[in-house]
Amino acid sequence: MRSGSYARFTLSFRDVEELLAERGIDASCETIRRWFLKFGPSIASNIGRSRPRPSDHWHLNEMVISIRGGKYWLWRTVDNEGDVLDFLVQSRRNAQAAKKLMVKLLKKYGFAPSRVVTDRLRSYPTAFRAIGLTAEHDRDLRANNRAENSHQPI
Repeated sequence: MRSGSYARFTLSFRDVEELLAERGIDASCETIRRWFLKFGPSIASNIGRSRPRPSDHWHLNEMVISIRGGKYWLWRTVDNEGDVLDFLVQSRRNAQAAKKLMVKLLKKYGFAPSRVVTDRLRSYPTAFRAIGLTAEHDRDLRANNRAENSHQPI
C-alpha cells in the first residue's frame, strides 16, 4: 500500500525516545512531542504534495463500528490500487452521509471519478444525483471487493 503506511506502525513519543536512545541520541519524550508540534505539520504537507494523484476509479463502502457502546458507520473510499482516499464516521447510514463523504472527496482531490463502485445501498445513487455526479456507477455483486478488503487493517 503506497499511502496510509503512516497508520500501520503507531509509535508513542516514548517509543521514539527509546528508538533514538538505541542510536545514542538522548532526547526526552517531551522534546520529541515539541518536535512533533513544530515540524509535524510541514512534514505532513510535504508528504501530501508529493503523493501521486489517485486513480479515477473509486470504491466506496461502509461498515458498522462501535464507539463507546454506540453504533456508528465508518464510510471509506479506496482507489483502484487499494489506497485509502478518505474516511468518515457518521451516526447514520443514509444519502446525506454518502453525500457528505463524496463532497469531502471531491473537495480534497479536485476531480470527479470516472467510475464509482459501491455495494447495493440505495443511498449512493440518491447522493450522486444530489451532487450531480455523472460517473459510471457499478453496483454488481462482488464488484466492491477492493473496498471490502481494505477494512481489514483498521
